[in-house]
Amino acid sequence: MLFKNLLAAAALAATAFAAPTAEKRQAQKLKWFGINESGAEFGEAVIPGAYGTEYIWYDKSTIDQFIAQGMNMFRLNFLMERLTPTLTGALDKAYLGNLTEQVDYITSKGAYAMIQPHNYGRFNGTIITDTAGFKTWWQNVAAQYKNNSLVVFDTNNEYHDMDQTLVFNLNQAAIDGVRAAGATSQYITPEGNSWSGAWTWVSSGNAASLVNLKDPENKLVYQMHQYLDTDGSGTHAECVSATIFSERLQAATQWLKDNGKLGVIGEFAGGVNTQCIAALQDGLSYLDANNDVWLGAIWWAAGPWWADYMYSMEPTSGPAWSGILPSIKSYFLS
Repeated sequence: MLFKNLLAAAALAATAFAAPTAEKRQAQKLKWFGINESGAEFGEAVIPGAYGTEYIWYDKSTIDQFIAQGMNMFRLNFLMERLTPTLTGALDKAYLGNLTEQVDYITSKGAYAMIQPHNYGRFNGTIITDTAGFKTWWQNVAAQYKNNSLVVFDTNNEYHDMDQTLVFNLNQAAIDGVRAAGATSQYITPEGNSWSGAWTWVSSGNAASLVNLKDPENKLVYQMHQYLDTDGSGTHAECVSATIFSERLQAATQWLKDNGKLGVIGEFAGGVNTQCIAALQDGLSYLDANNDVWLGAIWWAAGPWWADYMYSMEPTSGPAWSGILPSIKSYFLS
């Protein structure tokens, strides 16, 4: 999600819940029911920035609370430039250590952790054109998690305003880098151009080009994002209609079915109001009805600094924690 114009305030402390074991969790209707953890990518104007000043990592107690609600997927937002000061350079030990601490904690609970550079296909603000360097970046990062089958690799967040062939080449380079690292059991989620929108997946050219991505392990899950406001930007509390979510998924769903592909909604949200709740429920019902191609959906967003942001699901102060989650979780859980 593009949130450069949103201001994040200091968060309220959250009350910890005991996390259930994987065996005690409710059965999932969809493979993944998740949350975006956002904050380690904040302060992108200050690189590397200071932990606790420009950016923040995620509270383990809130991870436990999400797991207690049935969630099993955490999309971990961070910046490439903080992890490696140059595209092919050494990994920063402190930032990597924080990321790995998050990954290890989440996966120790039996949940999935998605490694997700929130960079929009850019590095230090410039579109990445060095596909060989991008492959090296991914090979270096994936090597850290190659033995953890609960890690998922997201090639990059929301490529946009880029040459379509370059978006294809960057995705393929990421796939090749991950597999070259010896990470063979993990899913990879390529993203598309035009902010990876589900509603524009076909019209943007993503469908025609990205269908040709190759993975020797055959574990690609195409990641699309879908917001329900007028322009699909996720910057308004209002939703277009009570059926807009399912309507905006239809063309992408047909593409997945026609081509034998799998998809996941990596970001979705709506405001805390009656129409948005109806739209969310309708869309999630649609995903469940098409669970032969859709693996799940991941809410945008949570994190310690989101405060009263309209879509925040941070326990327990975020508006969506009490205003949305109780109304949608049954669509994920049997």
